[in-house]
Amino acid sequence: MAWSISSALRRTALATVLVAAGMPAFAQDTTGQSANQIAAGQPAGEAVLIPNRVIYPGETIEPGSLKQVTLIPGKHKPDGMATRSEELQGKVAKRTLLPGRYIPVTAIREAWLVEQGASVQVYFTAGALTISAAGVTLQPGAAGDQIKIRNIDSGKIISGTVMADGTIKVGAS
Repeated sequence: MAWSISSALRRTALATVLVAAGMPAFAQDTTGQSANQIAAGQPAGEAVLIPNRVIYPGETIEPGSLKQVTLIPGKHKPDGMATRSEELQGKVAKRTLLPGRYIPVTAIREAWLVEQGASVQVYFTAGALTISAAGVTLQPGAAGDQIKIRNIDSGKIISGTVMADGTIKVGAS
């Protein structure tokens, strides 16, 4: 009990000194900590990004649709949530993202590199042998995704991996 009274007195004294010096008691200093956090020796809360408007499925997440907020000190974001710009920049929403809510990593995906129905080059490489064919994608995919493609010449459906340049690599497994 004595500890909490002492702590409260220290906060009150600090607030009085800050107000007397012309600085609001809850102002942010240059490091982003409030006067109460400094007095209590607490670290500043974690800064996270959340939507500032509804983001619909299929919509690319842009910096203007996000806002940065600081969590209350001692509170941490739940696991599996994307909260940094590197995790969100250029990603696409898989489901509706609501304003003021965390963004689960399962609710975002990479932007499609190839769209469904797109004409693509399909490559098979085995040692020095390279075979190429024209194909049509049967599903969209990002780099590294396994997708199905229809060979234009034979009509056969094959599976391949989307490469960073938009081509499809197939191989014997």
